[in-house]
Amino acid sequence: MASPFHYQEPFPLGADTTKYRLLTKEHVSIAEFDGKSVLKVAPEALTLLANQALHDINFYLRTEHLEQVAAILADKEASDNDRAVALAMLRNAEVAAKGVLPFCQDTGTAAITAKKGQQVWTGGDDAEALSLGVYQAYAQNNLRYSQLAPLDLYTEKNTGTNLPAQIDIAATSGSKFEFLFVAKGGGSANKCYLYQETKAVLNPKSLVKFLTEKMQSLGTAACPPYHLAFVIGGTSAEATMKAVKLASTHYYDALPTSGNEHGQAFRDIALEAELLKVAHQLGIGAQFGGKWFALDVRVVRLPRHGASCPIGLAVSCSADRNAKAKIDKDGIWIEQLETNPGRFIPADARKHADATKVVKIDLNRPMADIRAELSKHPVTTRLALTGTLVVARDIAHAKIRERLEKGEGLPQYIKDHPVYYAGPAKTPVGMASGSFGPTTAGRMDSYVELFQKHGGSLVMIAKGNRGETVTNACKAHGGFYLGSIGGPAAILAQENIRKVEVIDYPELGMEAVWKIEVVDFPAFILVDDKGHDFFRELPGGCGICGP
Repeated sequence: MASPFHYQEPFPLGADTTKYRLLTKEHVSIAEFDGKSVLKVAPEALTLLANQALHDINFYLRTEHLEQVAAILADKEASDNDRAVALAMLRNAEVAAKGVLPFCQDTGTAAITAKKGQQVWTGGDDAEALSLGVYQAYAQNNLRYSQLAPLDLYTEKNTGTNLPAQIDIAATSGSKFEFLFVAKGGGSANKCYLYQETKAVLNPKSLVKFLTEKMQSLGTAACPPYHLAFVIGGTSAEATMKAVKLASTHYYDALPTSGNEHGQAFRDIALEAELLKVAHQLGIGAQFGGKWFALDVRVVRLPRHGASCPIGLAVSCSADRNAKAKIDKDGIWIEQLETNPGRFIPADARKHADATKVVKIDLNRPMADIRAELSKHPVTTRLALTGTLVVARDIAHAKIRERLEKGEGLPQYIKDHPVYYAGPAKTPVGMASGSFGPTTAGRMDSYVELFQKHGGSLVMIAKGNRGETVTNACKAHGGFYLGSIGGPAAILAQENIRKVEVIDYPELGMEAVWKIEVVDFPAFILVDDKGHDFFRELPGGCGICGP
């Protein structure tokens, strides 16, 4: 016999405690229809809101996020590397808050999730109006165009607008239009995972073991310290993944903390605390070993079909670019983000680090001399690089491989200079460079053996851990992989990059090959020419590359 009909909101959120600021009272009015008040919202309101939101989340962060990062500096259990990364993140946020250099060069895919009340009338195509705002934000600011349009199955072209945006609008009750704006970079987007499991994992011992293994597998490529989120269950795979992406932005923080017989979503606070403790014990830390792999963990439990148990994992990286917004009868409102992140930097932390702990490397020498100098120092050695780097990433690497396959050989620049995996944001007027931080090293792993065999890519700079094939190639060919802190792209542009010019494949836009001149560019030796890999040699093994 069927149970009685009962409907409940699947995600019953509590009170919204977000602090909003009023953007404008314009473009909003009240009308009457069928005896009810209707909120009239002009399309211009949506465009204005999207423009402002995508601007704000590329230059400002949430106060709570900055407080969590600042707490690392005072944590006696944090490693020196944890504190160094945290300080770099805070200083980078301070630079970005000036509104010129976005804090990450990957200014992301614009994703907009909205709930439109049935008593809201816009009289137009909401997605089009929001897309215009996204377009304006990327055109008017020093943000990067990262969206590639497929011309056929294999040929792509940058859209030059950062469109299309991902826009999802749900119909709800009421007379409010509510929004979550996210700028999702490729590094953190690539760390969203779906696991199709079974009932066998749903017991305390198995589940914690399973989730711990998945945390370990994330590595550092998406710029920790992370906001981690797990969703367990879901009415479909796509429902699980949508929920976990929202959970990683803290959108579901106000969920109840227990379930009921009708299948409401809830947070498991106890498991969140247990997994955060586990994350602190992994040894991975905030990119270079230590405690602060994660700032927090969210665990959301959903109902499921009896034959399915989807589990989702997602992260929001150190560029935690999220903001809520709403339109109601009183106007257009947007979440108040922190405009003065410098207040979280202790005065004593602003003093320059001991220069004796940093090895200066002159890059304006033959590659053999650069490698000979690097070979004198162990992994973990901090470096300050001065001289010429070439910049090449995914598409450029593919094109260079095509040259090799045609028998044309490697271009000389990738033999003569270290290669930096990166793709810049737009250069502000009067500056040498736009935000220009490292991209994920692992995406270029498959090219390393081939290029090094032909005398190229013998010194590489990027972020995150790499596979065993890279370690083996460096040992065989005398190569090095140097790690750069993932995240502080604005401060690198302001303090370390002196000149930027395109030298190959200009048609690729930000994916072109660039030559840049740097001064005291910070890096760490992570893989050397002797077969040592920093991440493999963390005490106890970090779990990324094995013990």
